[in-house]
Amino acid sequence: MVHLIRRVIAAGPPLPIAAMMALSVLVTATHAGAQTAMPPEGSAISFALTAADGSAVTERTYRGKWLVVYFGYTLCPDVCPTTLMEIAGALEKLGPRADMVQGLFVTVDPKRDTPEILSAYIKSFDPRIIGLTGVPAQIAVAAKSFNVFYERRDTDDGGYVYDHTTLVYLVDPDGRFVRALAGNANAQQIADALVAAMAAMR
Repeated sequence: MVHLIRRVIAAGPPLPIAAMMALSVLVTATHAGAQTAMPPEGSAISFALTAADGSAVTERTYRGKWLVVYFGYTLCPDVCPTTLMEIAGALEKLGPRADMVQGLFVTVDPKRDTPEILSAYIKSFDPRIIGLTGVPAQIAVAAKSFNVFYERRDTDDGGYVYDHTTLVYLVDPDGRFVRALAGNANAQQIADALVAAMAAMR
């Protein structure tokens, strides 16, 4: 579907703005919908990765914190930086409650996203967010735990991009999946979802 849309855009005359917006939404939905199954509510999340500072981390590293988890990569042209900006905005909106939350950005492109690159990239959004990488097998295990889809797609210029799930995942302080938010959720919606989840756990 995505490839078909791109061929239509390339071959046809310029599209009206409204049509372009509709196609953009469809492309995003197609990428996110490639893996529509979410982890069962209350299921245990697991991963073993490397933080941007080089330290080894697992899901147990962040016990006691609410997690906001997003999978993407630093060369992602649009949805990843937009989502990270909204996660950073949510932390701001939470005020003191942000101390109870840890944002995690898990790269699906460990070949290019070295710890150094991840660190510099994440700091441009909010230094409280931690970038995580690992060897491909570790990334695959982490993605499977969240039912995240990602797939490399080579481009005509000799490079490559990734199609990937664009959901934002919330995990409770006990390391159990709570819910997923659409990748286009804004800062207020992410903050509100965290506040509601915190209240429900009291």
